[in-house]
Amino acid sequence: MQWSLNQIIEFLCRMIATPSLSRNEGAVADLVEECLRSSGIETHRHHNNIWALCRNYSPQRPTLMLNSHLDTVRPSDAWSRDPYTPTREQGRIYGLGSNDAGASAVALLATFCRYYEEVLPFNLLLALSAEEEVTGERGMRALVAELEREGIKVDMAIVGEPTQMQAAVAERGLVVLDCTAHGRSGHAARNEGENALYKALNDIERLRNLRFERTSEVLGEIKISVTQIEAGYQHNIIPDKCHFVVDIRTTDAYTNEQTVELIRSAIESEASPRSTRIHASVIADSHPLMRAAKALGCSSFVSPTTSDRTVMPFPALKMGVGDSARSHTADEYVLESELQQGVEQYAALIEKLRETI
Repeated sequence: MQWSLNQIIEFLCRMIATPSLSRNEGAVADLVEECLRSSGIETHRHHNNIWALCRNYSPQRPTLMLNSHLDTVRPSDAWSRDPYTPTREQGRIYGLGSNDAGASAVALLATFCRYYEEVLPFNLLLALSAEEEVTGERGMRALVAELEREGIKVDMAIVGEPTQMQAAVAERGLVVLDCTAHGRSGHAARNEGENALYKALNDIERLRNLRFERTSEVLGEIKISVTQIEAGYQHNIIPDKCHFVVDIRTTDAYTNEQTVELIRSAIESEASPRSTRIHASVIADSHPLMRAAKALGCSSFVSPTTSDRTVMPFPALKMGVGDSARSHTADEYVLESELQQGVEQYAALIEKLRETI
């Protein structure tokens, strides 16, 4: 069942008109669920994640997940139009989530429907996820666990995010450390006490100069930035505690947990990670998805933004409709021509993958 461009645009407009802020995607999940079921496709729902398997699914074949997300960020006050009123002007479709990532979601939905009946050398699994913008517990992480419980093994994924349909081969991970240096309070005029602020500054200098033994071939070095610092409560008292925050952009050279331990061993302050779940991800040049993308002439790059691929325990290629520069901006839009290109290129990628596997 092949969708026309008008049908694709119409469904994207319906999605825009259905508010779907992170953790509140129920209405748009209903919309997608109704669309699939009305097309005769057996549809499953876990929280606000919608998923479906191709008709001829076989556990003997590898499974390709077609993923994008249903949620949006909150609209800023800078919008000059109603973010929930889809508007078509001069080849553009305006509306919250049009670019990030409604266009990719609809294009992948249309691609899944197109190949739903076909027997390919691989299974297709459509997975439209919730809570991507907040890396929520009821989003892709919960969906992966649900698929495992159902006995469905995912071998690879296309992640639909606005990349101008080019191949984003890697993403850095993220760890935020809350660090505390401890000292001893005293009167500033008497030069008493042990200044926790100075101890923190020593550790910050260590972090500025810290280098790791291993470097990622794709992502390069781990990037460490101290972004906040706080100490003291009165001008004449030596601070006995100093709190500072460290932003760490991790790579595939080390796990997040290994990175935290290496940093802890390099400083004297206490260091507590807020989370270690946002891992770096890299897809190998030799992977069938990459070979298919290269055969289409796609250029490759390292994505500066994160996505649901950070919580996927299988190889994933990020490629989608639109331009990342428009994401999270006022008066967000996607081009109708980008939608058409996206649907055509997703189909071409599947055809190349058919030849590769």
